[in-house]
Amino acid sequence: MSAQNSKGIQTLLDVRTTVYLPNRSKRVKDAKNEAQKEIEDYRKQKDDEFKEFEKKHTSGNKKAEEDASKDADEQLKQIKEAGSKTGNKVIQDLLSVVTEVKPEVPDRVAAPPKA
Repeated sequence: MSAQNSKGIQTLLDVRTTVYLPNRSKRVKDAKNEAQKEIEDYRKQKDDEFKEFEKKHTSGNKKAEEDASKDADEQLKQIKEAGSKTGNKVIQDLLSVVTEVKPEVPDRVAAPPKA
């Protein structure tokens, strides 16, 4: 009986090694490939969501940047117009103040006593 049991056990082990183990490694490879595909799909989905989020939120910044640029251009234009209108007068006033000498006694210096 023990020889027959031993032969039966050996038959089961042979079946296991010829049928079950090769199928097992194939199933493991298939599961690994499927998991890798799911990971890639999930990564692509999250990348797409991030790009959409980024596009949505940076478009507001671009609009604000354009508005600020327009305001700065307008202010620069106004400054240039004011400079062209009164620039010559300002230069003449500065030159006259610098070149005309008007000696004055400072207030903190006491006037000499009158005799």
